[in-house]
Parts: sequence; C-alpha cells; structure tokens
Amino acid sequence: MIDYDIHPATPSVLARLAALKTTPTPELKQQWRDLFDAEPPPYNRRFLESRLAYRIQELAYGGLKPETVERLEALGEELFGNNGKPRRVRASQERRPIAGTRLIREWKGVDHVVTVRDDDYEYQGRPYKSLSAVARAITGTRWNGWIFFGLKNQRGRP
Repeated sequence: MIDYDIHPATPSVLARLAALKTTPTPELKQQWRDLFDAEPPPYNRRFLESRLAYRIQELAYGGLKPETVERLEALGEELFGNNGKPRRVRASQERRPIAGTRLIREWKGVDHVVTVRDDDYEYQGRPYKSLSAVARAITGTRWNGWIFFGLKNQRGRP
C-alpha cells in the first residue's frame, strides 16, 4: 500500500501514467519535448509511452542513486571500452568453469575426466586449448566441446 503522506505527488503521477495510454501520439511527442527538452526519437508509440512513464516517475520520485549510476558507467566501460565499440569477448571465457573443476563424460562405456585449468584443459595428462579438442581426442570426430560435456544444450542455452 502506498502512503500518500510520504509521496504526495503519487496521485498526480499515477493519473499522468494512466493517461499515457489514451493520449494521442502528437501530444506524447509534445510531452517528450517538455520533459526531455529535446525532439522525440522516431520510435514507436510504446517506446514513447515507456520512456515518458519512466521520466515522469524520475522527476517525481528521483532518479537512480549515484552508486547505481557509477556502477552502470563502470559496466559500460568494461563492456565497450573507451571507443564506444563493443569489446569482443569469447563467450566460453565468460562462462568457463572455475579452474580445478573436473568434467566427467561417459563415452562408449568409458568415463573420461577432464580438469579445467586457468588457461586450458587437461585430459590424460596432456594439455588441450579447448573442450572441443578434448572431445575430438575422445570420439575421433568433431564436436562442440560445451555440448559434448553437457555445459550447453543443443539449442545453445547454458
């Protein structure tokens, strides 16, 4: 339950949010100009409604905490770097099992054990650069190592 004494702007904010659904698009665009002091983007109506709803609440109740803004900026820097272009990170490096993890796969009645190391994998005392290389050594055919060891299903989801 909302305490209207603590949030006196709530009834008018709720009314403004409810009105967005029935407001004609030209009026939504004018609200955008008023609230953002810029021309509205050429996106669809649902985008305008959602961004206007956020902005109305942001102005009434306050925006993100400074710590949250700093964290988002740090994540953006980590992902995009200084040049604004996404950094290429191999998906397998992001989801890679922790070093020391033992992966066990039964193949043709034999259990095969692979140890994850910091930069590679160990199978039968030999280093391998990828799980796919280990799977090939075991089966003699090409496999996606993540699928072979059950770390990813056939549809590509971990």
